[in-house]
Amino acid sequence: MNVALDPAAAADAPDWSRYAEAALLETFADATLVAGARTPFVDYNGALALVSPTDLGIHAARAAIARAGIDPARIGVTIAGNCTQASFDSLFFARHIGLYAGMPDDRPAHGVQRLCTTGFEAIAQGARATSAGQVEAALCVGTESMSRAPVASYTSRGGFGLGQVEFKDFLWEALFDTGCDLPMGRTAENLSRLHKVSREETDAYAAESFARALAAQQAGRLAEEIAPVTEQVFEGKGLKPRRLALPRKLAEVAVDTHVRPTPLEALARLKPVFGGVQTGGNSSAIVDGAAAVVVTTRAAAASLGGGAAPLGRVVAACAAGVPAEVMGIGPVPATIALLRRLGLGIGDIDLFEINEAFGAQAEAVRRALGIDRARFNVNGGAIAFGHPLAATGVRCVLSVMMELRRRGLKRGIAGACAGGGQGMAVLVEVA
Repeated sequence: MNVALDPAAAADAPDWSRYAEAALLETFADATLVAGARTPFVDYNGALALVSPTDLGIHAARAAIARAGIDPARIGVTIAGNCTQASFDSLFFARHIGLYAGMPDDRPAHGVQRLCTTGFEAIAQGARATSAGQVEAALCVGTESMSRAPVASYTSRGGFGLGQVEFKDFLWEALFDTGCDLPMGRTAENLSRLHKVSREETDAYAAESFARALAAQQAGRLAEEIAPVTEQVFEGKGLKPRRLALPRKLAEVAVDTHVRPTPLEALARLKPVFGGVQTGGNSSAIVDGAAAVVVTTRAAAASLGGGAAPLGRVVAACAAGVPAEVMGIGPVPATIALLRRLGLGIGDIDLFEINEAFGAQAEAVRRALGIDRARFNVNGGAIAFGHPLAATGVRCVLSVMMELRRRGLKRGIAGACAGGGQGMAVLVEVA
């Protein structure tokens, strides 16, 4: 398959397809995504700011299991992703999510981390486990608290020298790639130049993302994904109870809080952050949230009684590497590799759900693959409702599968870029 560049793309834009040659790709013989759920994605320092990523993950996991109608005792493994250690018990987060979600203590758990594609990796590993016959079902979770990212010191274990106390904002520092010596936003600026994405086009892309998300929210489509968060206590046999607390006088958090009317004129007034096209308004929102899905074998899915029909199959997953200074283009070679392996073209994919790390980055991906806007992030994206790092991949896969079912369509691809120069894409099919 040749990369079909949009006419608006730069004539001399790189041939990203060459990065597909070394991509890691796996097809899955027996991986059915039964159901999933996510928390609302809530703005940084908002209503979920004090909730640990473990508790966000437990809430999403319990909701996904309930929607799947599966006994937790049938789930063989918990695979959970998290990028920012945001509580003192973070080292135990995957194990605690599984146990407090109701799984027996003889079922293992492990954490995964592939930066912004972590959620996709969790699902890929779950699909691998069911396809290999290792487990009947896998719980796949992504969770992130951006608000609780610490102010940290990595050099103070031996004490403080005079004038040598070093504490830094982990969240801010983590957005800077020390390898290529660039903040993430600058990598989007590089893509804006390569693919000739102007400030006006970047703002227009963001305005449309907000408009689509607002329409989806008002129509209840986002609510179908969301399991509202309430104050609750998580308990389990032999476990110390965990309490999920909300701010005083707040009984429930049920909607994505960053979704709002956002006219193009308002976006145009914002100042660039990196000296180019990217602003705080046309970049992904910083939010807290978690998402979870249950992946099973076909036989296990067919045996579940009383629940809704399974969402569909996880067909294949691919991870690709790209230069760090253009990390945002990562989904392009990952998608190309998937399509090549399966003998498909862009026109064979009904819907795409690609994470909007930055407006210019998402538009560059769309142009490089030649995808029309009618099939690309049809309910808006992370510019509108946020990008809680490890949760994003799980959310993208869940979202595209649910939208395929609503529309009676068959195939979808969900993908994202990752800092350091990577991208992932997951191909799904709905019966």
